[in-house]
Amino acid sequence: MRAVVEREPSRRVVRLAHLAALAPLPTALWRIAGALGVPLGFSGDDPLTDVRFGSGFSLYLIGLSVFAEMLGFLALGLVRRWGEVVPRRLPLIGGRAVPPLAAVIPAGLGAAALTLLGVLGVIGWNDPGNMGAPGSPTGVAYWVMTACYLPLVAWGPLLAVVTVAYHRRRSAAAPDRRLVAA
Repeated sequence: MRAVVEREPSRRVVRLAHLAALAPLPTALWRIAGALGVPLGFSGDDPLTDVRFGSGFSLYLIGLSVFAEMLGFLALGLVRRWGEVVPRRLPLIGGRAVPPLAAVIPAGLGAAALTLLGVLGVIGWNDPGNMGAPGSPTGVAYWVMTACYLPLVAWGPLLAVVTVAYHRRRSAAAPDRRLVAA
């Protein structure tokens, strides 16, 4: 027997979850381009000035991009079945309902941290220690980098909305558990 949650997330929340999952993608693609040796507009002593593919720094950029994408992908768990019932293929816990707080607490903390980082990033973007530093990209390279990083500002708030919707939906199902055998 399989547990099925009767209540589905709204289409709007599903779209927002997809946007949250995609938010780190432009930044990841920008980093990976740099890791592959594409000039990003940096000059001087900046580590992004002359990245060689296969170097430790290029592998770091790729790893960071993959890690961010994996975190972004977790937003989909808040609107998919695997965020409500542990997949059967997992030993010992497969098929069990995911306790709502087991998803809400980490997602809520992640949303708060991402929102804070986004706000701080916007406030300090042109500071001398960031994009205002000598050797930072200018012109088209500056605007491409800015466009690639801008979706990260929305990542935290998007994740927060999807997390609240998940919590409300799962809490509404809790009194009668709304789980039925299928």
